Amino acid sequence: MTVLPRVGFVGLGAQGGPMARRIADAGFPTTLWARRPESLAPYAGTAARVAGSRRELGAASDVLCVCVVDDAGVDEVLRGPEGALAGMADSGVVIIHSTTHPDTCRRLQTDFPNLRVLDAPVSGGGVRAREGTLLVMVGGDASVLERVRPVLDTFAKPLLHIGALGTGQEVKLLNNALFAAHLALAAEVYTLAHGRGLDVEGVATVLNAGSGRSFAADVVAAAVHRLEPLAGRAGSLLAKDVGILADLLSPNPSELIAVADTALEVMGVPRPGRKDPA
Repeated sequence: MTVLPRVGFVGLGAQGGPMARRIADAGFPTTLWARRPESLAPYAGTAARVAGSRRELGAASDVLCVCVVDDAGVDEVLRGPEGALAGMADSGVVIIHSTTHPDTCRRLQTDFPNLRVLDAPVSGGGVRAREGTLLVMVGGDASVLERVRPVLDTFAKPLLHIGALGTGQEVKLLNNALFAAHLALAAEVYTLAHGRGLDVEGVATVLNAGSGRSFAADVVAAAVHRLEPLAGRAGSLLAKDVGILADLLSPNPSELIAVADTALEVMGVPRPGRKDPA
C-alpha cells in the first residue's frame, strides 16, 4: 500500500490557492496555513486541515510548498524559532514556488542541510492552475524532484527540471523580464500606429495573427493599447523580478533590462535598485 506524503501549503492567492486545491483534491493529506482567515474559507468542507501556526504547518508536512509574493515572505514563513522549518522533520522537502532571488533558495539549503530544497517557480496564472496546466520550472537535485513529482503533477503541465538549485528561478526571471520588454515594444507599436493615423484595432488584429504576435501584444491590446492599466495588476511583481535579474547580471549591462525598464517606467513602477541615468 502506497503511503502518500503529507503536503503543507502556504500562499493561497489567485495562483497558489488553486494549486493547493488540486493537491488536496488528488487525495494527498494536505495542511494549510494563512495569515488571513478569509484565505482559508474556500477549503471549508474539504479534507484539508488548517495549521494553527507556521511551526505547526512544518511539523505536519513531509513536503512543504511555498507560494508567497517575494523573498522576504519566503524567509518570514520558513525561518526563525516559530517558522515552518523549525517544526519540519529531517529529510522533508521544501518547494519554493515563489519567484525569488536564486540565492534565497540556496541559502535555505545551506542553513537547513537536513532538509531538501527545490526552487520551482510557476507560470500561467489562476486559470491554468485550476486546469492543472501550470508551467513549473524546477531547480535542484533530480532525485528529490522524483520524490515529489506526484505532488507537482497535480497542477504542472509541463514540469521541467532545469538544473541545479536556483536555476529554475533564473529561467523564470529571464521569462518575466522578456515579458516586460515585450510589453514595452508592443505599447510602442500602438503609439506609432496611433501617431500615423492607423486603425489600432486593425493593428491589434494583425499582431494577433501575424508574425509579430506575442502574448504581451495581446495583453496590451486588452488594456486598450496602453501599459498604465497594467500597473496595479502586474507592475510591482514585474519590477521585483526585473530588479532581481538586474542584480544577477550586475555589473554587466543588458539590453533586455533596459527595454524592460521602459515598460516599468510607463507603468510608474521603476524597478528596485535602479539608478537614474547620469
